[in-house]
Amino acid sequence: MRLRIDLAYDGGDFHGWATQPGLRTVQGDLEAALATVLRLPEVSTVCAGRTDTGVHARGQVAHVDVGVLPDPERFLLARRLNGVLSSDVRVRRVTVAADGFDARFSPLWRHYAYRICDGVPDPLTRRHVLAWPRTLDVAAMNEASRDLLGLQDFAAFCKRRDGATTVRTLFELAWVRDGDVLTGTVRADAFCHHMVRSLVGALLAVGEGRRPASWPVEVLAAAVRDPAVTVVPAHGLTLEDVGYPPDDDLAGRAGQARAKREQP
Repeated sequence: MRLRIDLAYDGGDFHGWATQPGLRTVQGDLEAALATVLRLPEVSTVCAGRTDTGVHARGQVAHVDVGVLPDPERFLLARRLNGVLSSDVRVRRVTVAADGFDARFSPLWRHYAYRICDGVPDPLTRRHVLAWPRTLDVAAMNEASRDLLGLQDFAAFCKRRDGATTVRTLFELAWVRDGDVLTGTVRADAFCHHMVRSLVGALLAVGEGRRPASWPVEVLAAAVRDPAVTVVPAHGLTLEDVGYPPDDDLAGRAGQARAKREQP
């Protein structure tokens, strides 16, 4: 039986999602809780997006394969997990996954938000909103963002990994202001390492007037890491939600996602 686990966490005290020896991680805590509640020696989870150290999530999705659970036990699983987990991780729901569901490979998109305050920061939001010392031009940031949309090679904004492609489809990149707080919505089929935080760093340079709106797309076209692009701090970033296709299309989507992306 494959279970889908929807969860949220404050990433401030975690060394990211992925298990690391001797370090506290979200995956490590979740798997330990699952093993305790299900009375298993160990379990292995797979997630939709492996968040970095300090990154938060409201809509993370994971799956785990277990033996068949009777209905009463399955229905109480979320409550029992939350009784074991620390309060900075909450399981929202646990459901039986549809045939073909894969938390990592089935998604059509992942949606992140990056939050910035360019006025007087609210101390109550300091763990998930980046305080920025200079006023930002949202219109200029949106102008620069539009040129980055579509199927692109984002090598200039990614930390390269051997054998991994940096081609991604960026569906949405837009900024809105609410008082002193700017929220950037970033939605793509997938993200490579440091991609969102590097994109935000380039757009901040535009927003404060250090670079023209044409600069981020020029960096993109060069297809190499530019030392002028700052990787912004992790704590302003939150994985908001993950979009999956209808159940009948889950397996097909997973097959497509496993194929190496190529830029036309």
